[in-house]
Parts: sequence; C-alpha cells; structure tokens
Amino acid sequence: MPTPANVTVTNSVFGPDLAAQLDAQHELGIRHLDLKDALFGKGVIDLSDAEARAIVDQAGERGMDVYCISTVLFDDDAARGERHFAEQHVARIDEALRVARILRPRWIRVMAAQSSGRAEGQPLAEHLETIPWLVDAYREVIARVEAAGFATILENEIDHGILRNPDDVDTLFGRISDAGTVRFTWDVQNLWETGSFPSLEVYERLRPHLGYVHVKGGRMHEGDPTLWKARLRDASWPVAEILRAIAADGASPIICINPCHGEVPPGGYDQRESAIDDIRFVQEVHAHV
Repeated sequence: MPTPANVTVTNSVFGPDLAAQLDAQHELGIRHLDLKDALFGKGVIDLSDAEARAIVDQAGERGMDVYCISTVLFDDDAARGERHFAEQHVARIDEALRVARILRPRWIRVMAAQSSGRAEGQPLAEHLETIPWLVDAYREVIARVEAAGFATILENEIDHGILRNPDDVDTLFGRISDAGTVRFTWDVQNLWETGSFPSLEVYERLRPHLGYVHVKGGRMHEGDPTLWKARLRDASWPVAEILRAIAADGASPIICINPCHGEVPPGGYDQRESAIDDIRFVQEVHAHV
C-alpha cells in the first residue's frame, strides 16, 4: 500500500458536502487536508468558529488533520492600488488567523498578485519599483502569520500573476523571506501556462524556495498551442521524474492534486475520476522512490 501521507487534494474536487469530501479522501488514503472552498458553502476564511470546529471534529473522527488553508488573499490586480490591497487582503489576514487557530494548519496560503501593468518581458525587480507597497504588504502578512504561530505559503497564478518564471520567484522571495517563515508553492501547470515548461531544471531553480507542490495533468500537441485537460499519467510534462526528485529531496512532503486547466478533449474529461486517478498515480510514484 503506498504511503498515504504523500498526497492531498483540493477539498472541493469531491463536491459540496463536507462529509462526502472527507469520506472520499479517507478512502483514498489521504490523511492531511487542503481546505479552500465548498465548506458549508463558503471559502475557508469565511467559516464561522462553529463551522471550523465541526471540520476539526469530522476530520478527527477519520484520523485526518488540516495541512493547509488555501485562502485566495492577494489574488487581485495590483493596479487596484495600495489602499485596496490593505483593506481587502492585508486586513483580512485576521480572518484567516481566526480560522487557523481552530483548524491548526501547517500552512496558510496567499496568492501571487496579478499585475496587469507589468510590460511583457519586464523583469519583476524593475516592475516592483513601481509598486513597492506590494512587497511591504506581503511582508506584513508574513510577519503577522509568523507571530500567530503559523507559516505562509505563497502560490503562483496564471494570467498576469507576478510569478511567471523562476527568476520572478528568486526576485520576490529575495525581498520577503526575512519577514518570517514563508515558502513557495510551485503550481506546476500554472507556471507552465505563464511560460515555464515543467522540467527538472525548473524544479532545481525553484527548490531553494519550495515548501509545497501542486500538480495537474495537461497535454499539448506539437504545433498546437491549446492546453488540453489530461490525467497526470498522460501529461506532456515529465511528472514521475519530477515527483521522484521532489520526494528524494523532501522539498514538498505532501503533493497536492488540483483541478486541471485547459480545454476538454474530444473523448471527454471527468474531473472527479481524473482526480482519483491522479491521487493514485502520485501514490504509485512515491511507493517506488
């Protein structure tokens, strides 16, 4: 039997009902939870204290705990300005911490901000000079999370996300890593979509900052820029090779399965069944590390 602690999944993959989510994960050998949304119809930081305690109770009954609370804080365009981020993101870390004191996660996730004002090819270091308050906002959140006894994990996003390649990650973490415990979530497909095809070379560049890895499948065909939904075992990128390197290095003790981006292929794509297969595939790979 593969080691169950090696994999988790975004909770909402298994539908809107908490008990059904937990039962499905437990059956697959998952013991550590990544909680984002579809929690009593809410996002994780919108939970009441009673709802958060209910999650702890139901998880505990199944021998499960919370590994990460995946907030969407900072998933917003820096063009909206310093005041907007202060009110809508930095201030809301108090809500995340309130819930975290009940759920007791290893990580509190925040997102790499969007920045539509960044010119194509502009180095992040140069762009950050135009929005210096964004670094300060991250530093404040990281410090507050640290002071509360938790750690921050920061994830890359698609579209205009400020972390589009390993150079961007080096730049941002060089400016925030001394504010408190903060590590990088490499969402492999997200970085692929912003121009960095998944490879061992990319992994090695990111490894000094890594704490968590999110994986999705995805396929592209030669001569066609379309990204197609696909299971991990059928993906275009070297999934097993990269997962084995991550496991050998201990760079991400738990791998998180995320819903796949892309177009639905002609043969169809079932998100739930694909997630189940992806979980089993990661377990199979880890069983042979």
